Amino acid sequence: MSGLDAKSEDILRALSRDGRISNLELADRVGLSPSACLRRVQELERRGVIKGYRAVLDRTAMGSGFVAYIGVGLSNHSKASQEAFERAIARAPEVRECHNITGTIEYLLRIECADLPSYKRFHTDHLGALPQVASITSYVVMGSPKDERA
Repeated sequence: MSGLDAKSEDILRALSRDGRISNLELADRVGLSPSACLRRVQELERRGVIKGYRAVLDRTAMGSGFVAYIGVGLSNHSKASQEAFERAIARAPEVRECHNITGTIEYLLRIECADLPSYKRFHTDHLGALPQVASITSYVVMGSPKDERA
């Protein structure tokens, strides 16, 4: 983590594991006084290093445990085509992540839905119906031995 000292890096590591940790416990964990720790956290927030806090959800418990990554190639590489695709994807609740990438395709999507039939509906009725889409390659997640997304 460039531009940060060791204490700030310790704070960020601890908060990334548990964003609800109390300031008192965080200060103890990183070896600072509570007031010094709070000042550092507030400064990290002010600088935008800490962008926010969120809950880590169990998607399986919520009924959307089917996860797939999809590589999407566009038929047209224009800015207008990319913007139209991104607007359509922003409206799709199944799409949890959308990344514009380099390589042989333009986008990598993370899809979460209830099951294979619901994924097929999304694939066919939504993604496959977009005029900008030229190719779709699906990678179904069978397990996630390491997942550090918050």
